[in-house]
Amino acid sequence: MRLTVYTDYSLRFLMYLALKEDRLATVSEIAASYNVSKNHLMKVAYELGVAGFIETVRGRRGGVRLAKPIEAIRLGDVVRSTEPDMALVTCFKPIEAPCAIRRCCVLREALERACTAFTDVLDEYTLADLVRPRSRLRSMLSIALPSKATADASHVR
Repeated sequence: MRLTVYTDYSLRFLMYLALKEDRLATVSEIAASYNVSKNHLMKVAYELGVAGFIETVRGRRGGVRLAKPIEAIRLGDVVRSTEPDMALVTCFKPIEAPCAIRRCCVLREALERACTAFTDVLDEYTLADLVRPRSRLRSMLSIALPSKATADASHVR
């Protein structure tokens, strides 16, 4: 099984926002940090918003941030949202191609169980788990911590 680049970018996008904590980030900033296409991330941002994982703030100082606490975002939910076609073989939905041995096929059953096991394991992990090495990840992605003065000023509003 191989996840699409779209799912990879979606997970990275969410990780970046988790590392920013409650601060806004821009799609351009995230694209630059990962050295990926801004155009691809624009679509990712839109779909993550539709799925309820992120929210957007419009305006001059706008951007995106997580819509839920990092502990509430399960990897399995993200993967199911970004990989709508988890058909490992053509006899799976949505394709459901004809198969001469479908009525007694053990392979189909084994692959269905494997696919379910895959997403079940992902459901055991949250976004919080992915960003556990916070300081190292922040350093690698050049995400600065907010200064005390900036943090105090944001609470005044």
